[in-house]
Amino acid sequence: MPFGSAQTSSLQYPRGTPQTPISGPMDHFRHDTEAYASGNYTRATRHTPRSRSPTPFGDDEDYKLDGDTVLHYTGHSRHSDQFYDSEKLHDDLDDEYDISQYADNPDEDDYRGASEKTPPIMEPETPVETRHFGPAPIGRIRRRLKKKRVQLTNGNLVVDLSVPPKLVLPYRGEPEMVQTRYSAVTCDPDDFEKEKFFLRQNESGRTTELFIVITMYNEDEVLFCRTMYGVMRNIAHLCSRKHSQTWGPDAWKKVVVCIVADGRKKIHPRVLDCLTVLGVYQPGDHMKNMVNGKEVTAHLFEYTTSFALDPNIQFRYPDKGIVPTQIIFCMKEKNQKKINSHRWFFNAFAPMLQPNVCVLLDVGTRPGNNSIYKLWKTFDVNSNVGGACGEIAVYKGKNWKNLLNPLVAAQNFEYKLSNILDKPTESMFGYISVLPGAFSAYRWIALQNGRNGQGPLASYFKGEVLHGGDTDIFTSNMYLAEDRILCFELIAKANSNWVLRYVKGAIGETDVPESLPEFISQRRRWLNGSFFAAVYAIAHTGQILRSGHSTSRKVTLMIEAVYNLINLVFSWFAIGNFYLFFVILSSSLEDPSFGMPSIRYFNALVQYFLASIIIACFLMSMGNKPKAAHRKYKLASVFLGVLMIYIMVASVFCGIAAASQVGGPLVLLSVAITYGVYVTSSLLAFDPWHILTSFLPYLLVTPTYLCILSVYAFSNLHDISWGTKQDIVPDKDLGTAVQDSHSQVDIEMLAEAADANGIYEDALEGLRASKFANGGSSESKRIRPERKVMNEREREMAAMDYYADVRTNVLLAWVLSNGVLLLLILSESSPSSTFDPEAGVSRTKGYLMFILAFAAITNSVRFAGSTLYLLMRVFTA
Repeated sequence: MPFGSAQTSSLQYPRGTPQTPISGPMDHFRHDTEAYASGNYTRATRHTPRSRSPTPFGDDEDYKLDGDTVLHYTGHSRHSDQFYDSEKLHDDLDDEYDISQYADNPDEDDYRGASEKTPPIMEPETPVETRHFGPAPIGRIRRRLKKKRVQLTNGNLVVDLSVPPKLVLPYRGEPEMVQTRYSAVTCDPDDFEKEKFFLRQNESGRTTELFIVITMYNEDEVLFCRTMYGVMRNIAHLCSRKHSQTWGPDAWKKVVVCIVADGRKKIHPRVLDCLTVLGVYQPGDHMKNMVNGKEVTAHLFEYTTSFALDPNIQFRYPDKGIVPTQIIFCMKEKNQKKINSHRWFFNAFAPMLQPNVCVLLDVGTRPGNNSIYKLWKTFDVNSNVGGACGEIAVYKGKNWKNLLNPLVAAQNFEYKLSNILDKPTESMFGYISVLPGAFSAYRWIALQNGRNGQGPLASYFKGEVLHGGDTDIFTSNMYLAEDRILCFELIAKANSNWVLRYVKGAIGETDVPESLPEFISQRRRWLNGSFFAAVYAIAHTGQILRSGHSTSRKVTLMIEAVYNLINLVFSWFAIGNFYLFFVILSSSLEDPSFGMPSIRYFNALVQYFLASIIIACFLMSMGNKPKAAHRKYKLASVFLGVLMIYIMVASVFCGIAAASQVGGPLVLLSVAITYGVYVTSSLLAFDPWHILTSFLPYLLVTPTYLCILSVYAFSNLHDISWGTKQDIVPDKDLGTAVQDSHSQVDIEMLAEAADANGIYEDALEGLRASKFANGGSSESKRIRPERKVMNEREREMAAMDYYADVRTNVLLAWVLSNGVLLLLILSESSPSSTFDPEAGVSRTKGYLMFILAFAAITNSVRFAGSTLYLLMRVFTA
């Protein structure tokens, strides 16, 4: 148990007798790690002393030699109620973080299982007499510091810090594992190399094959460890490849992991604890706000860790398959959004390392144990692949309990259909509209700009500098989906023939919104960004004709552009089509042939109710945040789900009636093709479980997608934010460093190894006392108010007025165009006679036939592309 109660022991060894460590995995939270690492394990438990004085106190740990042969350990036992109950804490976490399905060694023992085999340790019968020298100090312990003169390197503050002696190092003697390098970066990411900053890999002369970036904001330690442990398991898999020309036992030297934290004061404190116990992060006076009058933009830590923390916050060592991992931890001083974090990765560090493949991950996404290798293999086999993505899977929790939430189940079905139908089809065309930033990979040379400074990366980072009135609302919303812009620019790169590929089996499991307000806010960015990015890609289709693709590939990409255009038009009229289907199917039951004459009164009520809900969604979306109106949105979603049940029942009656009517077989065939494609494609992909667990919730949540999400997105076109504000005013809490005439600066360093151990123990204590049910601290999520002068405020107001005006125009165009559709279909036609056996093909019936036939055709295209992808995968391995 990582947080179990400690017991005091009395161990006796005759002098000269070798002491055998207790078998099984070692727990940092209960054992003396320094003694364990050195092989002189003499204590079965350890707790942090109340006093750091070398003179023992009554409650402190003490040793006493009894003669020349016996060593007694003196201490006190802690009561179990002083610790957080780890068994209750991790009861639900053991299985939900189990990635044994991807593991190389399926017989690997569980950490807890091994620890339970440890024999119980008895309390000492009689405590040894101790001497008292006053009460133990109360409050935070002051670290002993001493001034150290540090020589600047190329005018930059670079300090090598020794790791705490208590840190267990499976590989001792390696310089990169006994020292952490800190660099105070005082420049923009684009000037990193120009300002003569460097990385450890440049000094060692190692080549970098894989460069992995993990971006984070204020996620907690569980999400961080889930992602980091998954990455380290992937590196272990690379080291296990025995017949590879690239990988092997020393494969970890070719992989660098870069962790970019978006804001020093935004990062979760327990994530810093995790990085501290891994040896990566070391706080102290060496961290500065300014160096030689230059503002520090990022704090850079470099370290090669040789062990891991799993999602249960338990240590994993080489005996569990962990290999060393080269880590670069870039903690940005300010919060400047995710795209700026990617600029540090692509423009500052990647040019120094010149990797072959760059992998992008978000904290919270856990790659399968060989998923990164599968992504890399796609680049290795196909030299014209410029980007690739894997399968983004919904994190379902222990025993798939998260699927009990209809919102999670609906997203699971949506993700599965995308992975089974959409991504393979787009992969066969050669252009995937979006490679998810949560788990994707790019070839480094494919991303490079041309000589004129234009190219994929230049277009990708253009969105970072768009503020207020500096650009139009179209471009601002388009760059909410900057990853879509990167994909298009990569395909349309001049004189190049790069293609994008989907890699089945490269699984990345991620968290999805479990509450409706969070879901609405997320989809607002996605819907607005994807809509305008799709318009941009279609409008710039001619750019593909100037690329280096072959004629056949250009024709294929043109066909895909037409296909995307048709889907874009139908998505514009989605809400109108939903309302039309509801009115036509419900009103059809009023026909005398159904024998329900009184249902017209009920239909009048439910149709009015649906219209009222849609109008309410517009009103709630104007100026209200989803969290502020969460009850209203939840009620609207529930009511829409109930109405969906009614329309599903009505469709069954109408389908039975249509079987013997003119045009009826076409309607039934279209419905059968649509749902048959879902089932058949899932079976061919050997992944049918979402049909059983998530199809019904998806149907019930579909009106929420069409009404609530679409209305909120278009009603908030003027909102181009990511939900966070950037930091404007620099902090000054870390102090400054100014060089003397010899290019040296004075900084305060820890005086003794015991002080370094104290920081390490504080981090362990912080993780021990943490309760994972707790979200991020309120302090870490607090937004710093922006200080702006009046003229800047006026510019912002002018930009807001402009955005609001364009939002109104787009919203009017959307509402009026869907209203015109309703008038065209419902005018001069009675919906109740749609399935009248004596009537022919009315306007409403013809409309149903057209829409259902279109859905069947598009799903058939998706099915053909998906099946062709599976066949190509079989024959090309």
